[in-house]
Amino acid sequence: MNDILPYILSAFIGIGLAAASGFRVFLPMFAVSLASYVGWIPMSDNFEWLSGLPTLITTGIATVIEIAAYYIPVVDNFLDTITIPLATIAGSILFASQFMELGTFPQWALALIAGGGTAATISAGFAGTRAASTATTAGIGNNAVATTETAGAGFMSVLSIFLPVIAFIFAIVLIILVLFFGRKLWRKLKANNPGIF
Repeated sequence: MNDILPYILSAFIGIGLAAASGFRVFLPMFAVSLASYVGWIPMSDNFEWLSGLPTLITTGIATVIEIAAYYIPVVDNFLDTITIPLATIAGSILFASQFMELGTFPQWALALIAGGGTAATISAGFAGTRAASTATTAGIGNNAVATTETAGAGFMSVLSIFLPVIAFIFAIVLIILVLFFGRKLWRKLKANNPGIF
């Protein structure tokens, strides 16, 4: 059982970070880069680039730009069209980075399914929420959605690094909420706005 525990813990951290990537692509990567740079979390040889100063600076700048861009009308909706695939990639990388002694194939297979799948589901859910906000409030409510996403990314990133079990539970709850309420919201929007959706 003790042999399995590190893998379970790594999976919890990975799922939490992938969920954070569903909110924002670069903020969780910046958090992991910072945490590994200062030695809070270990990083395998294959992902040592994440703990380097160039990555820390680059992801920090990208985080600021990404957060600011979501407060610009029209740009936020455009970003949603490219965020889902980017979040899937980021979630997969962050999930894979937590497994140090797993073979390459199982590491990346798990990363794509669990990490990429988690990030894509949450990202798609919030893209739908922004689309609903744009349709129903003419974009006025989009800033509230953007703020919620940024807060969610920061919260899940910190939780994943310091309290991974709780982060995992939050991630599962988020996925369930997105799947359940996302479908209901989409059906309601299509019914009320047949010309738009």
